[in-house]
Amino acid sequence: MSNRNKLLESIAETIADYREGEVQRPTPEHVDRWVKQFDREVQKPMLDELDHVLKHTYFTKENVKDFLESLVTNEKLTGEEPCSFWEGIEFLRIQGGGNSQREMLMMFDGILDDKCGMKTEDCGETPAAYLYLDDAIFTGNRVRTDLGSWIGSDAPDDVKVHVVTIALHRGGQYFASTKIKESVKGAEKKIDVTWWRSIEIEDRKRYIYSSDVLRPTCIPDDDEVQAYASGLKYPAVLRTPGNVGAIGIFSGEEGRHLLEQEFLKAGVKIRSMCPNLNVYQRPLGNMLLETLGFGSLLVTFRNCPNNCPLALWAGDPWYPLFPRSTNSDAFMKRLMESFHRRKARKRLV
Repeated sequence: MSNRNKLLESIAETIADYREGEVQRPTPEHVDRWVKQFDREVQKPMLDELDHVLKHTYFTKENVKDFLESLVTNEKLTGEEPCSFWEGIEFLRIQGGGNSQREMLMMFDGILDDKCGMKTEDCGETPAAYLYLDDAIFTGNRVRTDLGSWIGSDAPDDVKVHVVTIALHRGGQYFASTKIKESVKGAEKKIDVTWWRSIEIEDRKRYIYSSDVLRPTCIPDDDEVQAYASGLKYPAVLRTPGNVGAIGIFSGEEGRHLLEQEFLKAGVKIRSMCPNLNVYQRPLGNMLLETLGFGSLLVTFRNCPNNCPLALWAGDPWYPLFPRSTNSDAFMKRLMESFHRRKARKRLV
């Protein structure tokens, strides 16, 4: 078996449970079709680096389950009597877009039931604290919007809130924390927010040299990319080469640089090919600020965030490695589930 075929198999195996039951299981042929959209000479080195990256940034269902199981008995969070702690927690169900919070709570239900004989909906009859659970924080906009609305309306005047995610991007957490504090001050309440995570991903502009996300060192010698970069309101902030970040996402500077350059070129090309992309869906990922893009490489078995490079998830006519479920898809899924539950209740009557 050629080394290329081994890489195709390895990547397909790493992402094997991506949106299981919703899309076809990823195969080596699927990965090959995706990578063939890039120039022939970069395909093999891209596969080499991506194989390394995804082993660090792709979270399988089993990975998420392991995180939630460790959460139940995390003594730093729960103290010495975890079941008593969870009994006093009210789980917030306030996510305004997507299904990640709902699905994380569904997974946590089974684990909490096994450990403590209770479900999340049984907890918090007299809340000692509140808990906001999600898979990850990217820009921080989702969590700050959700908690900001709750703080301004239903939140008690004096309460503790735990925000728990598998991973967070430091810039997004800082932004969310700052905005949430403003909401607390505006509501004239006393709300103490504590952030819990397993992994921190460096994405702050101040620490671009040691970042863990895609931050190009130069603008590729490509007319379309040069034109896109020139059209930004402010010059693109470029990384000084030589550091691949603290958590080992990249194998080295050479592999990192290759992904940054190729994903940036592909992203600009995709923007010209795909008419349905909005202005914020930038080449390296969704970002409100006018930049080259967010640049995250974190993907879970549930979905690929739009904060990842367009080359990973954009579709039609581009062929995506990770076909994405949108917020509209999530809304329709919840709507259909609600409809089927109502029908089931009517049959019981």
